[in-house]
Amino acid sequence: MKTYEIDVAVTRGDGTESEHRVHAAVVGEGDELLGTARNADAFTFWRSCAKPFQVLPFLGSGGFDALGWGEEQLAVSCASHGGEPEHVAIVQKMLRDIGLEEGDLACGPHDPSSQRGAKIVRESGERPTRIHNNCSGKHSAMLAMAREKGWPTRGYEGRDHNVQRAILHEISLWTGLPCGKIKQAVDGCGVVVFGMTLERMARAYSRFAVAAARGEEYPRRVVNAMSNHPFLVGGTDRFDSALIAETNGRVVSKVGAEGVHCALLTDRGIGVAIKVEDGAQRAQVPALLRLLQELGALPDPLPPKLAELTHKPVKNTRGESVGEITMRADVA
Repeated sequence: MKTYEIDVAVTRGDGTESEHRVHAAVVGEGDELLGTARNADAFTFWRSCAKPFQVLPFLGSGGFDALGWGEEQLAVSCASHGGEPEHVAIVQKMLRDIGLEEGDLACGPHDPSSQRGAKIVRESGERPTRIHNNCSGKHSAMLAMAREKGWPTRGYEGRDHNVQRAILHEISLWTGLPCGKIKQAVDGCGVVVFGMTLERMARAYSRFAVAAARGEEYPRRVVNAMSNHPFLVGGTDRFDSALIAETNGRVVSKVGAEGVHCALLTDRGIGVAIKVEDGAQRAQVPALLRLLQELGALPDPLPPKLAELTHKPVKNTRGESVGEITMRADVA
């Protein structure tokens, strides 16, 4: 088993100002733990990295297809989207298709996650809505499942609702954890969030990659939707979109809040999960990129669009570069 060094440093001038400790688990076919960074058994919440699994019960129920939905709706259901017009339009249509509206979403409004989306809202003079929430696609799919099953749509986000019970069972299947061993809490968008070790998260992503590669319908459809529509997974300036596009879908990644990030290598059956110990999102992108390089999933040097994310400048209020966010191992 290999050990990786993916801690991140923040420099100012020629000195190190801050450091971020990063934990990781790398799992391969047969649930084999191939590598670690620091503690693969570190516990955290899966946050938005769980989205590709949360849509599976709806796909499996037949309700998704009964609505005539396709890859675009599926990609947005798995997305932490940027709140750009293209994302908003798909979510609006999803809600219309099930006879519901923005007010039925349990997520709160927040500014679009992409710079382009935020600029468009700002210049329009409008306020952000719940549909701009990066999780609105996931919520719309959950509402649709409740609607198609004849379950109450009110309270769909709570752990005692049938939608969330079905999702918990799905999470249990992929992680190999009994439902009672999965810690549940409330995510930033209001729905149930699942807590477990990084190794369990990486195991689920590895199993998902293997299942998709051997043609299992629902994992294959999710991976294809995310690979074929990377923009819908994130947005114009969003990392997951850039990574999926630059690798032509050989790497499919999913961001989570508080420094959590997961990825799968579609042609090798490998799953990866990382956690920045202090939750700093500025550290998770360079850490994940370096780990993917170590795994041979990305070249060295990186393509320009990804390379600029591994050594990101720290700027002051005058726009001057005064330091950088980089790998701790690269700091002299």
